[in-house]
Amino acid sequence: MTTPTEIDGRALILAPQGRDAVIAAALLRQWGTESIICGDLTHVSKLLGDEIGCAVMTEEALRDADLGAVSAWVARQPPWSDFPFIVLTQRGGLSDRIADARRLCEALGNVIFLERPFHPMTFVSVIQNARRGRYRQYEARSRMEELQESQARLRRLNETLEAKVAERTAQLERAHEAVLEEMRQRERTEEALRQVQKMEMIGQLTGGVAHDFNNLLMAVMGNLELLRKQASNERIVRLIDGALRGAQRGASLTQRLLAFTRQQDLRIEPTHLSYLVRGMMDLLERSVGASVELKFALPEDVPLTLADGNQIELAVLNLVVNARDAMPDGGAVSIAVDAVHSSKCADLEGGDYVRLTVSDTGHGMDPKTLSRATEPFFTTKEVGKGTGLGLSMIHGLALQLNGALRLSSAAGRGTQAELWLPVTSQALSVPATAEAESPGIEPAATARATILLVDDDALISTSTAYLLEDMGHEVIEVNSGADALSVLEQGRNVDLMITDYAMPKMTGAQLARAARELRPGLPILIATGYADLPQGMSMDIPRLRKPYQQKQLVAEIAKALYGARSNAVDERQQSPSG
Repeated sequence: MTTPTEIDGRALILAPQGRDAVIAAALLRQWGTESIICGDLTHVSKLLGDEIGCAVMTEEALRDADLGAVSAWVARQPPWSDFPFIVLTQRGGLSDRIADARRLCEALGNVIFLERPFHPMTFVSVIQNARRGRYRQYEARSRMEELQESQARLRRLNETLEAKVAERTAQLERAHEAVLEEMRQRERTEEALRQVQKMEMIGQLTGGVAHDFNNLLMAVMGNLELLRKQASNERIVRLIDGALRGAQRGASLTQRLLAFTRQQDLRIEPTHLSYLVRGMMDLLERSVGASVELKFALPEDVPLTLADGNQIELAVLNLVVNARDAMPDGGAVSIAVDAVHSSKCADLEGGDYVRLTVSDTGHGMDPKTLSRATEPFFTTKEVGKGTGLGLSMIHGLALQLNGALRLSSAAGRGTQAELWLPVTSQALSVPATAEAESPGIEPAATARATILLVDDDALISTSTAYLLEDMGHEVIEVNSGADALSVLEQGRNVDLMITDYAMPKMTGAQLARAARELRPGLPILIATGYADLPQGMSMDIPRLRKPYQQKQLVAEIAKALYGARSNAVDERQQSPSG
């Protein structure tokens, strides 16, 4: 028997054109993964086995190839095995040809399509995740064999029970039932673990893809803002505004993807739930379709609550989509906000609350289904149409906000979901602007500054530089951390440094630390398209989340320059010579 620790997880590479195979092998070797370059599909089929972690093949190598041998090997896999194949497609290639994609999926089974060109880190991440999944399969096999061994021991024990006296027989039967329950519990635990691992893999891949999309949207939004300022034709302005709204929706989509697959810190602030839901009306109407009627009861005089607006929007969207799915033939969904008082009970402290209610006229849930509705991964939808995480996420969000999620339903009478959140006496936050941040910020926001801009992506660097110059600043544009340090070492005047985080050789965090050693008081902004930065990065460095607009850039620069000026004044006042 091959154990997981005996598997080296080498990758098979089939890329017969050009130097693709050599480059891929070298890239994997840098990350500690050995590989075997294959000449054709026959070579691949002969090498498939326990010591192989995954296979990487290009679209062109498979286009006219006979997949019979590989397909037969895939079909012969034992139940625990699901060997991963990564197919490298060309832009506008296989992903646009549904029939070809279906052919590969039917022949190979577990297929991941990765469109070229891609970032090396994306490629390495996909390979590592595939190898990790293969490793988990072998672990699952080991566990299955252990279970089979336990079952065999139990069978041998049961064969001896007939020779036992009646009193001893009763004791052994109880022990036998306890072991069986332990096995059932282990199976349930392993199934939950597999689901968590699947979501972890999706989260890692989504994080990388969202980062790339955020970078692309950054360049698009920056250039559109500059074009809008120069456009004099009203029709062109409307077209640019439409493009900007589309880009902003794209940015919102990436944030929702990240929120769905990764745990993020809540940005809690005073929130007016009626205003929040009103801002979602268009999105909700598009989500439910024409066959579902939306009804709103959103009074203005409800009190505020402390919440993360983005997460509440996601919760409302999940509840409305669940209601829509419960009414395949159409119906009505009602969304209401009101103020209520609750005495102390099992799920709530006594006090005043704002209640957001989403109810539908769908088929409802029976008591058994209702009791499990908030369990992670529990879903009544067809396979592939639901993760079972929606209500679980909303339940967790409510608990984080010191509130509760209450569900009521009956078969044939629809479902009602209530999100209870505590009332706050805090006032609505004023949107941060360069003028409103502080009485002393306005000069810093409008004064001309020399800004060191560091980004290895030319599209983003150029777009951001134009935005900064349009604001009246002088820009020193470099494309690496080493070049940025060289500028600082030369003693050139720099009032602020804005750096990308994900750069080759030297990350933005490493650059920030080195720059602080050269110039301790230098204000620094780190721009990133990632949802979360790695652990260990100093959190006293402000982050500028991509994609951002010029008004956000103005506000963050104003805060950074104002903070630097305030610190300098404090140091002069505390100096003995002052």
